[in-house]
Amino acid sequence: MTTKPQLNDRVRPVRLRTSGATLHHLAGGAMLVRADEALGPYPKVLTDRLTHWAKISPNKVCVAKREANGEWRKLTYAQVLRAVESTGQALLDRGLSEDRPVAILSENDLEHFLLMLAGQHVGISTAHISPVYSLVSRDFGKLRHTLGLLRPGLVFVSNGERYARALEKVVPPATEIVVTTAPPSTRSTTLFAELAGTTPTPAVEAAHHKIEPDTVAKILFTSGSTGMPKGVINTHRMLCCNQQMIAQVFCFLQDEPPVLLDWLPWNHTFGGNHNTGIALYNGGSFYIDDGKPGPSLIAETIRNLREISPTVYFNVPKGYEDLLPALRSDEQLRENFFRHLRLLFYAGAGLSQPVWDAYRDLALQTCGERIIMVTGLGSTETAPMAIQTTWETDQAGVIGIPIPGVEAKLVPRGAKLEARVRGPNITPGYWRQPELTAEAFDADGFYSFGDALKFVDPADVNKGFLFDGRFSEDFKLASGTWASVGPLRSRMLSHFAPFVRDVVIAGHDRDDIGVLIFADADACRALCPQLERTASAADIFSHHQVRARFQELLETAAASATGSSNRVTRAIIVDEPPSLDAGEVTDKGSLNQHAVLDRRAAIVEELYAPQSSSRILCVKNIKEH
Repeated sequence: MTTKPQLNDRVRPVRLRTSGATLHHLAGGAMLVRADEALGPYPKVLTDRLTHWAKISPNKVCVAKREANGEWRKLTYAQVLRAVESTGQALLDRGLSEDRPVAILSENDLEHFLLMLAGQHVGISTAHISPVYSLVSRDFGKLRHTLGLLRPGLVFVSNGERYARALEKVVPPATEIVVTTAPPSTRSTTLFAELAGTTPTPAVEAAHHKIEPDTVAKILFTSGSTGMPKGVINTHRMLCCNQQMIAQVFCFLQDEPPVLLDWLPWNHTFGGNHNTGIALYNGGSFYIDDGKPGPSLIAETIRNLREISPTVYFNVPKGYEDLLPALRSDEQLRENFFRHLRLLFYAGAGLSQPVWDAYRDLALQTCGERIIMVTGLGSTETAPMAIQTTWETDQAGVIGIPIPGVEAKLVPRGAKLEARVRGPNITPGYWRQPELTAEAFDADGFYSFGDALKFVDPADVNKGFLFDGRFSEDFKLASGTWASVGPLRSRMLSHFAPFVRDVVIAGHDRDDIGVLIFADADACRALCPQLERTASAADIFSHHQVRARFQELLETAAASATGSSNRVTRAIIVDEPPSLDAGEVTDKGSLNQHAVLDRRAAIVEELYAPQSSSRILCVKNIKEH
């Protein structure tokens, strides 16, 4: 059991933004929140920072990845710049451009990193596509859709044999395919080593100087919670100004070059823009982590954290949850993790209060200091940072205030406030989908997240905002009462901790709210220690002591609710974990509410059946407030 630290305990010193924001009232009840601090100057192209650091610290590790032999393969800033210039020349030789971009289908690795920067350096856009589209899909529908929008001039994969089926089924015969290893037998391919071995000419520098701020640097595909992927245009201005914004709010990044160990996929903005950009912009070292959240993969992250001491750590909530047991049980791992750490950062979903408290407690136990943990609000369309917390709080979920250069508009929508943002870090739109672009912006040019926010303190904007749900996830009960999914999910996760990994909220057009519970088998096993160690998850979840504990928690949660809009009256513990292959879990580890409800429609029907099954937990006494 953790002891919640008090705010008067010592905080490890870290230099963060101290300026605030000002609130302005607009017509119709809308409000505008603008950062007080101006945005500083920033480079035209992100690789200008690569050139800078290659001169200042040429022998410093820029990027590294563990190879099959267990050793780290490290590339210095000087080596990366040489490879980027050579690869950039190869891309120019092929006549690639904004309209004939490079499509990268495979995971994070050194060649992916070099290809991404090479494209940016010579003004040729790269598109980073989820490997799931190639490796999991049976019909390749999303891959076919994305490549149809892109019309790439070159397609890259790390291992040709692994991606052979997708390449054969979807990539046109005339499109060049580049592989690092294992060329597929069914297609003619080029080895990446050939690109990286090209001799650069003055054409590289000439192409670099022709780049304009609004030139497309990369295209990242996002589909939100539903629909086919849409290509978010990321311009050079977006990438560069957002890194300057980050440097101004996380000032400690400018004090000493950061060290990152990171698994987050580069086809997402969190990993591919935010984290790789932080390392490059500030002359840091980026260690690619081949681990990720999940029982079978977290061990690799733990292995890497035994060797690499990060100065700032980024993860999604599930990653923090899965790492927590190892940190609690392994003193050496704990000491290496916290040794140089200045800041913990989570995004992608809400973090439960017990996990938040546990990390603060572990830091105190390990190094006698708390490590500030923060989050913010951003999206692929915002490059991604837009709203950010830069101070310590004792409450998980405070997302902060607009960062320098960003304006936030809060527009009344029913009983909530819809969040919209405007600034140089905002996308100009979606690649070759003008109708979607028009829908995303209001008449004043503000991009709408589709999220609701609320003030931590309505009297003081500088205490920040709290996430108040996604409008696309909220639903009405049969009574016409709105249920706000985001806040309710966070409350349930905290209330049921540590026995649940996630919950999905159901109840659209129903009389009451129910939840599908994805329980934590290890935590639940502790409730029934007499069970055999070989007992299955289904055996654990159906055990009478586990069900009794969940029944108790369901009753107490319902008793503390204020009405039907936030009272959960029924629940079912789901045996099968959420499936990445079926789209229920994104490759960042967050849950897709709509996909789970669609795939498990039969379970939802069971949850609400007139004759309740033995698996259903129901609140016995509902008391209205």
